[in-house]
Amino acid sequence: MAADTVKFRALGPLELAVDGRAVTPRGAKPRALLALLLLDVNRVCERDLLIDRLWAGRPPEGARATLRAYVYQLRKELGRFANGVALAARGGGYALEVAAEEVDAHRFEALAAEGRRRLRGGGSETAAAAFREGLDLWRGAAAYTGIDVTAVRDKARLLDELRMEATEECLGAELESGSAPVAVSELEHLTAAHPLREGMWRLLMLGLYRSGRQGEALEAYRRLHRLLDEELGVRPSPQVERLHRQILDADPDLQRPGGSARVRTVPRQLPAPPAHFTGREAQLSEMDELLASPDAPVAVVCGTAGVGKTALAVHWAHRASDRFPDGQLYVNLRGFDPVGQPMAPGEAVRGLLSALGTAPEAVPGELDAQIGLYRSALADKRVLLVLDNARDAAQVRPLLPGGRGTAAVVTSRDRLSGLVAHGAQPIGLRQLGPAEAGLFLERRLRKRRIAAEPEAAAQIAADCAGLPLALAVVTARAAGNPHFALAALARELREAARRLDALADPDPAADVRAVFSWSYRALSPGAAKMFRLLGTHPGPDFTAAAAASLAGAGAPPARRLLAELERASLLYETSPGRFAFHDLVHAYAADLAATDADREDAVLRTLDHYLRTAYAGMRLIQPIQDAITLAPAPPGAVPEPLADGRAAMAWFGAERAVLLAAVEHAAALGLDEHCWQLAWAASEFLHRAGHWHDLARSWETVSARSGPHTESGVLVRVERRLAFAYSLLDRFDEAHGLLDRALERCRDLGLSEGEGHVHQLRGYVWRRQGEFDAAIACNRRALELYRTAGHQGCQAIALNSIGWHRATVDGEYREALADCKAALGFAEAADDRAGQAAIQDSLGYIRHHLGQYDRAVDHYLRSVALSRDAGARSGEAAALANLAETHLALNAPDHALDAWTRALEILEDIAHPDADRIRARLAELRE
Repeated sequence: MAADTVKFRALGPLELAVDGRAVTPRGAKPRALLALLLLDVNRVCERDLLIDRLWAGRPPEGARATLRAYVYQLRKELGRFANGVALAARGGGYALEVAAEEVDAHRFEALAAEGRRRLRGGGSETAAAAFREGLDLWRGAAAYTGIDVTAVRDKARLLDELRMEATEECLGAELESGSAPVAVSELEHLTAAHPLREGMWRLLMLGLYRSGRQGEALEAYRRLHRLLDEELGVRPSPQVERLHRQILDADPDLQRPGGSARVRTVPRQLPAPPAHFTGREAQLSEMDELLASPDAPVAVVCGTAGVGKTALAVHWAHRASDRFPDGQLYVNLRGFDPVGQPMAPGEAVRGLLSALGTAPEAVPGELDAQIGLYRSALADKRVLLVLDNARDAAQVRPLLPGGRGTAAVVTSRDRLSGLVAHGAQPIGLRQLGPAEAGLFLERRLRKRRIAAEPEAAAQIAADCAGLPLALAVVTARAAGNPHFALAALARELREAARRLDALADPDPAADVRAVFSWSYRALSPGAAKMFRLLGTHPGPDFTAAAAASLAGAGAPPARRLLAELERASLLYETSPGRFAFHDLVHAYAADLAATDADREDAVLRTLDHYLRTAYAGMRLIQPIQDAITLAPAPPGAVPEPLADGRAAMAWFGAERAVLLAAVEHAAALGLDEHCWQLAWAASEFLHRAGHWHDLARSWETVSARSGPHTESGVLVRVERRLAFAYSLLDRFDEAHGLLDRALERCRDLGLSEGEGHVHQLRGYVWRRQGEFDAAIACNRRALELYRTAGHQGCQAIALNSIGWHRATVDGEYREALADCKAALGFAEAADDRAGQAAIQDSLGYIRHHLGQYDRAVDHYLRSVALSRDAGARSGEAAALANLAETHLALNAPDHALDAWTRALEILEDIAHPDADRIRARLAELRE
């Protein structure tokens, strides 16, 4: 009678476990055949390849018939024991059909990957649990014991190495989660068994120190030092040396989990401290007292606009920053932005995760999961979080961390009673009193000038209603004109206030309009015009080039006008060449813009500036992308020049937030063509940079504006792009639904090239889902349609997909080589550098697996150069990592070390999750 349960065990001697009872298949060759099939279950292994591997390239006569006999014997053996397991003949070979989790080797690899994923998310305890579950599957010292087949031995070596890596990562995670005594006991045995693995020694030193055994930690270092010197004539690695110094210094950072076990990202995001901060001693004392709280303290700084909430929060944050060694985070939540929308909690969480070193593509799709990952990343850290300009408690609540070591300061015009009711400390701000306002003037204008005209100074302070923002604007003008009498300035300010009496309001914030009006009227006509029109900019900031297009002026005049506005404190420079408003000033500028006859033209020039620059940038980084027709540029709209793909990627990176705001701004104004074209032009960058949530958000905005009136070709583009974004976020059902609609439209319109795009994209979606047969079928259909349409660049993409599938899934290296060579010709004809880089990487992989290592090196070097030219940094890093593997195969470890080091520098710079894997390979090579 067939058994109910069967598991395949390869992590030790190869055997079947039938209802928990071990059964060994009879015969050496059938066991070897079973091992080969287990290497990649549920996929076809060709007969010729099986024959070549079973007989080490020297098959006997009648090998095919002998193989069929072994297959028959294995089928009988499996039939005795297993339900739901089949050895099927398919496509010129055989496939062992069984759930992958029933094979312990596959289960171990999946658990190791899961442990690493949880480690990247900051969950040390859950990561350790996943690693332990995988390690507990091992039953012997080596995998596939007793199977003497080269391919199986190679896989066994990889599994053995992964076992050591997982053990090291598991013990590191256990140290992170506070299980030091258990980890230390195991590490002492492991360092004795594997004395040249420095990673184990480093963890042993850290575990001993955290267990209160500092002397033994230092002795462990001395033992390692002697061992490396005697055996290899080298010193310990820089990581071990750094840990040794920390232990000697009794560095308190080592006592905190996370202090030295892995590389940490320490964010320093606070804006520059306010230059002339004055007073607020009572509020600063209250905030200092909060640090004594045993829980995660939260201060809510509330008050009217312009009263100095941000200045207080940032001033105190700088003063207290040394108490938060794990970093300081800052987010402007845009709660009362006069033009844009308040920042959604998901957008804020994703930005915070990025600041903490999480790669954008590693961020989960669901908001709850994002919040969980964010809180896990902060769980054991001492971080200061400043949430500026919050709209309400609902916007803030998901962003508050749960860790006891983190403090948060929230600023808002709202009292945020919902947070205060749950323990947050309210810090109320009112206008500065006469003494504090006088001190502000003294610090800005110097005592002698104030002493010469005390009554005028007091009048200025009174007319500014004690609002720091108003005082800053007034004193900026006074400081810029030292020969002006303060009495004259006071009279001018009083007249401006009278002109705005009709706009009086009980809210003191309304009075600041008099200050802005007074400062605005002091501007030159050109600067006043620039100020008004900047009120139409979608934000959050802008460059001089964007301002020049907005105003329809040249770049040099625009820079002069911006400098005048900055001197008047109506703008501030956030970084060299980039400018922003205080939100209250922006609101005033927006009010003025509403009456400017050039307002609509300014909006169109601004959107066109970003659209044309982004479209040119997109064509540089992806020249085979479908061309779109842009409407004629309005006079005065001038795109920024971009020299090459690297310059384009840098521009996109700097303007990402502006482009996303521009898409929403165009949608809100009913400018549908600008809306979808801006999203189209930004898509390639958002994809490559891993900003997949932003990609989905922009196309959801476009989709919401689409309807029966939208041209069918545009709808196809919208559906394709949104489907692609959803597939990146693993929202596969929604992606397939959109692709179904896009395919139907393409067929109705006779768009064979568009139909090809849909099939190629669906192949990508299937591949992400692990449905490789469906994926290759879609790629082949796409290739047919691209050939019909004569689209060379897209033929290159389809052929490379097919070649990569053949090489990595089917092991058909010769056929894959032909596909990728053909793909390269098409990509070169289309001048698609990013496409060429990807194909050269595929060719390197194929040549490596054909044993043609020198040619593989050439391909990888070309891929690196092409990726760099195209600004594809993750592609450059991937090619360098693959190049390192080939250098190892050529017995050139120095070259491998250099390639991996360069790859790691790139991956760390872009916070890519593959950095951990490369770091581990570097550690192995150094050992």
